[in-house]
Amino acid sequence: MQLSLEGRVFAVTGAAQGIGAAIVASLADAGATVAAIDIDEDGMASLAHRATTHAADLGSRDGARSAIADVEALHGRLDGLVTAAGGVRGQAGRPIEEISEADWRAIFAANVDAAMWCAQAAAPGMKARGWGRVVTISSGAGLRPSLTGIQAYASAKHALVGLTRQLALELGPHGVTVNSVAPGFILSNPSTERQWDAFGPERQKQIVQGIHMRRLGRAEDIANAVVFLASDRAEWITGQILPVDGGHA
Repeated sequence: MQLSLEGRVFAVTGAAQGIGAAIVASLADAGATVAAIDIDEDGMASLAHRATTHAADLGSRDGARSAIADVEALHGRLDGLVTAAGGVRGQAGRPIEEISEADWRAIFAANVDAAMWCAQAAAPGMKARGWGRVVTISSGAGLRPSLTGIQAYASAKHALVGLTRQLALELGPHGVTVNSVAPGFILSNPSTERQWDAFGPERQKQIVQGIHMRRLGRAEDIANAVVFLASDRAEWITGQILPVDGGHA
């Protein structure tokens, strides 16, 4: 099955590294015109030959609207949006008594607010053209308790799953599908590598043994699923959460 995105314009948030960067590459390989969006402008330098790059802080409504407007102005339209921005923002698991308001809000801003405001900005154009794709990157932490032990991260990813399903209901009549890819444990950036190292050999072994495929995921595994959901082959799939986790025991 060949998947072609020729003639389509996609924006990818959180594009500077890891899963986001892999999604940019895979969409471009499928023929799409891609706009990479991230707060880390320098981190996107390696993507310049695959995508246009747009530095933005997506945690605010104004920042997200400005970034999407820049993409639409440059490329003439926006057919699809992949919200890969998020992560743990340098936090580690701690007892609930130690969590500050700032810590809680930082993770929600990155994982939920950014997806909401980018989708809000992108939706009018997609609705007007009667075709669109929104793919959020949630997590296994949005389906069950999080391996990170971070209360805000688990809560934010559960909220992102809810947002995905609600937007699917709202945008479906306009020809726009909204789905989510929920990765398992992916060694894709310095934060996940630090987390993996912190588990120690025994915990690492337990995690791998709990995966049917007996390996950790790769960023490309997630990107491949995104390309399918972005394609015409997935035109009657919406409101779904696709776990890409190698099988979770």
